[in-house]
Amino acid sequence: MTLIEPRTLSGDTTLPRHRTAIRLDGVSKRYRNGVRALDGVDLTVGRGEFVCLVGASGCGKSTLLSLVAGLDPATSGSVEVAGRVALMFQEAALLPWRTAVANVELALKLSGVPRGERRRPALELLDLVRLVDFADKRPHELSGGMRQRVALARSLAQGADVLLMDEPFGALDAITRDVLHDEIERITRERGLTTLFVTHNVREAARLGDRIVLLSSRPGRIAHEFAVDISRPRRIESPAVAALSAEITAELRGEVRRHAHDVTDQGAQP
Repeated sequence: MTLIEPRTLSGDTTLPRHRTAIRLDGVSKRYRNGVRALDGVDLTVGRGEFVCLVGASGCGKSTLLSLVAGLDPATSGSVEVAGRVALMFQEAALLPWRTAVANVELALKLSGVPRGERRRPALELLDLVRLVDFADKRPHELSGGMRQRVALARSLAQGADVLLMDEPFGALDAITRDVLHDEIERITRERGLTTLFVTHNVREAARLGDRIVLLSSRPGRIAHEFAVDISRPRRIESPAVAALSAEITAELRGEVRRHAHDVTDQGAQP
């Protein structure tokens, strides 16, 4: 988990300024080895919106999150974020020698909360993620899903307005992942968090997202956007989620095929 300081939005946005949390305008990223990861990405995310990014491996989803987090600069274009940002990865990255509550307290320490005032809010956050009974357990005593809950509590401890999640449930079994879907949906809505969520699992995107953005194969461009008009609460196995997943998967397959043809054509040129 990484905390990023606020960067103020300025200029015109697709949404009214007070409703915009993230804005990418013509964003491209080219690495020193010449690889173009992203090319001309325009994306606006509203406050409190849950947007899922899907696409083939290597299409630039994680790169996009890094740019929004401020961990890496864009080669061209602008990235603007309103509020504090926390970034969660597939691995919880908890300190193994600290208990669950002590891991959350560390985030509070980094935010400047005095020593004597950390435990109570840390316990409240563990209660929010339904882990207060495991507050004094160390990471090796917790399941993978529990560790991710602690990581989420740690992110919330830093007062994030924008939550960036990079395959946070990818290593978990299906049942644990389904439980955490319920939890992340509940918490982000209760707290009004803006969430940008990267996943390879199209059904997961349809289960969680208000909107799904499909990136083309490298260089990543926005190929399609899907508004998720499915009432909540949703189940990952529901017919509506399955139908939307099938539609998105068909588009994704088309993007992969187009990329394969482009690579073949380029290779055939004299």
